[in-house]
Amino acid sequence: MKQKFIPRDISWLSFNARVLQEASDPSVPLKERVRFLGIFSNNLDEFFRTRVATLKRMAEFGPSSLKHVHHEKDPRKILEEIQQIVLKQQSVFEQIWTGVRLEMEKEKIFLRNEKELTPEQKAYVEEYFEEEARSHIIPIMVENLPHLPYLRDRSIYLGVVMWMRKDVAQRKYAIIEVPAARLGRFIMLPSPEGEHHIFLLEDLIRHNLPKIFGYFGYNLYDSWIFKVTKDAEMDIDNDISTSLIQKVEKGLKTRRLGKPVRFVYDKEMDAGLLDFLIRKLHLSHQDSIIPGARIHNFRHFMDFPDVFRSKLKKRKPFPHPELKNAIRVTDVIQKKDLMLYFPYHSFNALIDLLREAAMDPDVQEIKISAYRLAENSKIIHALVNAKRNGKKVTVLLELRARFDEEANLQWKNKLEDEGINVIVGIPNYKIHAKLGLIKKRKNKSTIYYGFISTGNFHEKTAQTYSDFCLLTSDKKLMSEVNKIFRHIENFKGSFSIFKGYNNIIPCPTHLRKELEGLIRKEIAYAKAGKPAIIVLKVNSLSDAATIRLLTDAAKAGVTVKLIVRGIFCMLSENKKFKKPVQAISIVDVYLEHARVFYFHHGGKEKLFISSSDIMVRNLDHRVEVTCEIKDNNIKASIMNILQIQLMDNVKARVLDNSLSNSYVKNNFSKIRSQWEIYHYLSTGQLSKTVMGALKAEKPSEDETGSN
Repeated sequence: MKQKFIPRDISWLSFNARVLQEASDPSVPLKERVRFLGIFSNNLDEFFRTRVATLKRMAEFGPSSLKHVHHEKDPRKILEEIQQIVLKQQSVFEQIWTGVRLEMEKEKIFLRNEKELTPEQKAYVEEYFEEEARSHIIPIMVENLPHLPYLRDRSIYLGVVMWMRKDVAQRKYAIIEVPAARLGRFIMLPSPEGEHHIFLLEDLIRHNLPKIFGYFGYNLYDSWIFKVTKDAEMDIDNDISTSLIQKVEKGLKTRRLGKPVRFVYDKEMDAGLLDFLIRKLHLSHQDSIIPGARIHNFRHFMDFPDVFRSKLKKRKPFPHPELKNAIRVTDVIQKKDLMLYFPYHSFNALIDLLREAAMDPDVQEIKISAYRLAENSKIIHALVNAKRNGKKVTVLLELRARFDEEANLQWKNKLEDEGINVIVGIPNYKIHAKLGLIKKRKNKSTIYYGFISTGNFHEKTAQTYSDFCLLTSDKKLMSEVNKIFRHIENFKGSFSIFKGYNNIIPCPTHLRKELEGLIRKEIAYAKAGKPAIIVLKVNSLSDAATIRLLTDAAKAGVTVKLIVRGIFCMLSENKKFKKPVQAISIVDVYLEHARVFYFHHGGKEKLFISSSDIMVRNLDHRVEVTCEIKDNNIKASIMNILQIQLMDNVKARVLDNSLSNSYVKNNFSKIRSQWEIYHYLSTGQLSKTVMGALKAEKPSEDETGSN
């Protein structure tokens, strides 16, 4: 059968390869190259914990599982392909890391191991071990245990072999968890002037193995790093007698006992120890057993010490121009809508809006949805302050936000301790919408204002994730936001109550049908010989029905332009397309997270921002909100941003059928979209480079619409 889609998981690995490209790019500052290696590693860990774990479950059900997805491949075949790709990427990763190490050494930054220490450094390391580390080191003699102890899947371990000179054949095994979460991974050593010598925590343990095991009488030691990745999908049953909170707590406990789905180890590991660990973990050579280099858990390298000479040119967030001299955010948005675009615009505007509401005597109520929150969330602090000031506060807190479940349970307890009303979700559907509502009573009338966002209300990620956030007091819009909150608060097990929406488009009831209708209209315009354009910017595009419609649109002559950061399952090259599909992915310093949908719509252009990606899970199994942008100035600004991204020829890659990840080539001068957008939003003007490219492109009316 001819392939109709790129398998989702193979496409995701292609996205992670784009991250690896950034790590290999010599034009990227060295600190950022190290960070991208950390991001690649962290991404891969999560991929195995979730997607590979899911595929393994599917493989157990055999071909019948295919009806639930559109992979059109046996899950076992996909797992085999994943293994091959991951091994190749691991080899590329190690080559890049070797090159980065050499570049670091040119900047006098040295990673020292336990065999390379000077006498002064040895003394420092031994003192550090005694004073800081020893109490956190828990060695476990495993050889005679019937089962291995619980191994954390976000930790690294030293597998230790020890023996005596007089009896080399009698070897004993032990494992030690490297306590990076408590002590940090990196130790700054005493260094010659102008140099930075850095020591890894696992090497600190290696150096001190005689102190740890000496009393057993052993005098020879060797050790190697390994880590285990486990199935992180929580088995939350559908027992209606169990509360959602109990289900999440049960799921977290189950996750701790998840099956290993990947075993990564130092390829120099002792063969006997390797065989022992594989047997004890109940793995077979059909599982993802991946040899690697000496260092693992590179995710810690996202926070590598800032000792680099070559600094990243910092572009700090700036206030929205309408807020630059404003005393109160509230006063501004009572007069006009504002569109914040993080991380270019400062996230402080959102925090200030909530702080103002918390202290405003006329504000009666605040409602907000929370999916992921910062560790010391200023958003939460503002809500607590509001409650203490006598406001009614409601938080829709999604307990099942993957890998944030435990943190959100803690937030639930804190909020409830303050007397805040917490809604913890609805059965079988995650609340992924990004909404805020403030109710104010003044002059005997009720005023609603608030915000609708494409991303989380998380001040830390807002420094690196690009997201749109609409601040508005539009009566019709905020009335429907209020309706969403009421519907979720009073959810009775059916989405039949999700009716009467004209200004926002909710999931799981409306968006799929609306998107399909808008695409079909563009197809009809194209067939009638009229201008027809679709531009979609999303994190992931994997929904089969939407992909089929976009394919039909391209065949009909619709201009289709797609900006997709991650998963992209569409075959974008087809001889039957009347106009070639432009499909790109941008990977740069900021993580492209905003979702935007544009349709020419017969000249009556429609532009939307959304919390939803174009995936089955978002369209059919989550509560999401999509909002049409009607303010002409905001619409023009977003269209300019999309146009800049579509012209990127520095950080944009082509999303083609062969997953080549080749960089976009065009005839423009260099356009790095994130830098150009920064210039555009900070000055209010498109740069000469972008203006020149627009003039050179000379798009026809039927290619661009009215903008």
